[in-house]
Amino acid sequence: MTLIRCHWVTTDEEYIAYHDKEWGKAEKDSQRLFEMLCLEGQQAGLSWYTILKKRAGYIVTVFINLIPF
Repeated sequence: MTLIRCHWVTTDEEYIAYHDKEWGKAEKDSQRLFEMLCLEGQQAGLSWYTILKKRAGYIVTVFINLIPF
């Protein structure tokens, strides 16, 4: 079966993985939801592609000790 992707997905492997494994999937883990909320805030004025490329760095440097209450 061929997976049909949204028109905005590029040929970049990280973007494809995001689309196939994360986009449109219900998330119930509060830590993960908080991470995504913070990443959305970092996106202001940038493309989501840019944020995905920097996500690993954000998680290690910014979110590593951050625990939402």
